Amino acid sequence: MNNTSSFTDQEMLQDMLAAQKMVTGGYNTFANECASDGLKNEFVALLGEEHQIQHDLFVEMQKRGWYQTEPADQAKISQAKGKFQQLSN
Repeated sequence: MNNTSSFTDQEMLQDMLAAQKMVTGGYNTFANECASDGLKNEFVALLGEEHQIQHDLFVEMQKRGWYQTEPADQAKISQAKGKFQQLSN
């Protein structure tokens, strides 16, 4: 069977970013549930590396115009900041 369909660069980056999000979610759960300090530290280190890979993919997609973000509304930022400051008091 000859399959001539192929993924575009955008589709491949979207797939890789989705996979990285799943990987970081798993490592975060594993790190949270470790009974061994050594194993927990290893998962936290891996989590940091995976977050960097995820960030690199995100930046590359933004550069290519494939991941659009909108600037946050300053009023909403202030509101969220106030809410979390109240929780920490």
